[in-house]
Amino acid sequence: MAARKLALVAIALMLSACSLLKPSDKAREDDKDTATPPTGETATSGREVPTVRLITAQTPAVRAYRKIGARHLYNKYASRIYKGKLPPLMYAVVVVETDIDATGKVVNVTFSRTPSHAPEVAPMIAEMIKAASPLPNPGKLGGHTYVDTWLWDRSDKFQIDSLTQGQRSR
Repeated sequence: MAARKLALVAIALMLSACSLLKPSDKAREDDKDTATPPTGETATSGREVPTVRLITAQTPAVRAYRKIGARHLYNKYASRIYKGKLPPLMYAVVVVETDIDATGKVVNVTFSRTPSHAPEVAPMIAEMIKAASPLPNPGKLGGHTYVDTWLWDRSDKFQIDSLTQGQRSR
């Protein structure tokens, strides 16, 4: 019975500690009037909400533009394209997020997956994409962020998932 009472007291203390960490309504009101959003964030309806880069949904139009963008990169780097089916084990697989404006100019290149064993690959990909800018005009899609996966071989040749010929089983 004493252990049960002790457990209830401990739970009550933990719950009261949680309320100590939350700012009071008065503090929130004061912050609303004087706070300036940190860099990269905007305030909306009195509350600070971080600005989030939204990756464009993979609609048929975006998937088609991914192929157009990949074809542009293939033409620019024709000597670096891995011919035929890729080997079963790739040296690096890099998921690239490319931000373009309404004219196709590359605004930013970021990565949602990079290989820890091949840290040199992601910067090379970013430089290649930026050097190939502008990409073809996205037309009605306008400026957007699209995602594609680069499959990198040990020979420093690559394929882009949108146009890959697949992998050999052995």
